Amino acid sequence: MSERAIRILGLDPGLTRTGWGMISITGVKLVHLANGVIPTKSTLSLGERLLLLHRGLAEVLRMHAPHAVAVEQAFVAKDPSAALKLGHARAIALLVAAEAGVEIAEYAPNHIKKSVVGVGHAGKDQVEAMVRRLLPNVVIAATDSSDALACAIAHAHLSRTNARIAAALAR
Repeated sequence: MSERAIRILGLDPGLTRTGWGMISITGVKLVHLANGVIPTKSTLSLGERLLLLHRGLAEVLRMHAPHAVAVEQAFVAKDPSAALKLGHARAIALLVAAEAGVEIAEYAPNHIKKSVVGVGHAGKDQVEAMVRRLLPNVVIAATDSSDALACAIAHAHLSRTNARIAAALAR
């Protein structure tokens, strides 16, 4: 019996740039499918920027039809205004996934780094290096895309572990 490939979309939300990364996992094999960034311009109103994010993410979900979406959680920012803008972008990511009826998981940045690099306070360069190692021949569009791919990989690792636990409990 062959295992079915599961497609996971990772999202690194941001109002200026939302990174996305699409992978598939079959058994233990991870495969890069696509990645990119949805940018917005600071000269636009907040509503216009959120609409651009919504449209861009809806198109990514339509094109790639993921089985699950993994979204990076907000970290506590020192600047309340920046935290609020990040919250708006995260809300759009969650809304688009919910509209598509896709399973949604959220992960703290430290959990993602620990899952991918082995260290919860790894730097962006370390995360990108491990993403490149885990997804050979990947061409990463931007740092935001690398973070999104790391989020998808973290979900793949966790969902595989949860499936093994569920199978053990079912016995």
